[in-house]
Parts: sequence; C-alpha cells; structure tokens
Amino acid sequence: MKNRKLGGWALGLGILLSGCSQNAPLLSNTYPSAEALATAVLQSMQQRDVGSLRNMALTEEEFREHVWPELPAARPERNLPFSYVWGDLHQKSEAFLAQTVQEHGGRRYTLVSVRFAGETTRYPSYVVHRETLLRARDEAGRDVDLQLFGSSLVKDGNWKVFSYVTDD
Repeated sequence: MKNRKLGGWALGLGILLSGCSQNAPLLSNTYPSAEALATAVLQSMQQRDVGSLRNMALTEEEFREHVWPELPAARPERNLPFSYVWGDLHQKSEAFLAQTVQEHGGRRYTLVSVRFAGETTRYPSYVVHRETLLRARDEAGRDVDLQLFGSSLVKDGNWKVFSYVTDD
C-alpha cells in the first residue's frame, strides 16, 4: 500500500511538472513584437555587442527541438542530416553577422518601422517572416532602410532572429 501511494504521488508530480514546462517559454531571448526585437538588434549593433546579437538568434538546440521537425528538409525522404543543415545555416549566419557588425556597428539608429519584403511561411507551431527590413532614423535624422538580419521567427507570440543571413 505504501508503494502505491508513493507511486501515485510521483506520477502526479511528474504530470504537474510536465504541465509546468509547457507553460515555460520555449525559446530563449525572445521579444514580444517585431518592433521590440528590431530595437534590441539596433541597440546591440550600436554597442557592437556580438554576444547579445548571437543570443537573439536561434541556437542549435532551439533549431533542433522547435524548428527542424517541421521543416520539409527534415523529412526522411529528403535524406538531409540535421548537422548539415544546421552547420550550413549557422556558418552563413555568423559570416553575415560579422559583416553587418563591421558595416553598422557603432552607429546609432532609431527604429521607425519593421516590414517583411519576403514571403511568410506558416508551420504547425511557428511562423517565419523572410527579408526583415527595418526603417530607421540615423544620427543625422535621415530615414534609412536596413537589412540587419534575414528572417524573423514567431513562436507562441515570441519573436526571435531566425538567422542573420540577408540573401534569402
């Protein structure tokens, strides 16, 4: 009898904990809107804070757990290994980020608006907006169009940089 009570308690705790984890944010370093994400990117770009900029983009674990399973490339008949797809995306994203920081790092921009020039793709649990374009005001007061990152990902109402690749 004692073991049954303990087993029931453990099962109940397991169900409770699994329910709690579903309410926790699935992705780290997210923002509540496209504008909030863009503002954070602009601020980190001004500070040349590459670490913060990297943290705003999908991590390998996030890509593996949340994005990859729903991508057409993940279908078994495509025979594309996760490691290849992630490695290619990550390498390109890092190269574009370095180039963008070199070009725009240290500059102060104020966000005016965000729009997406590319297509929007809806997956079962997230949405990808391609070709993120920022309308910003530079230090001289001129409006400029910036493409500091490529795609934006929205999952559970939370926004994150999909990657810094800007030649979608």
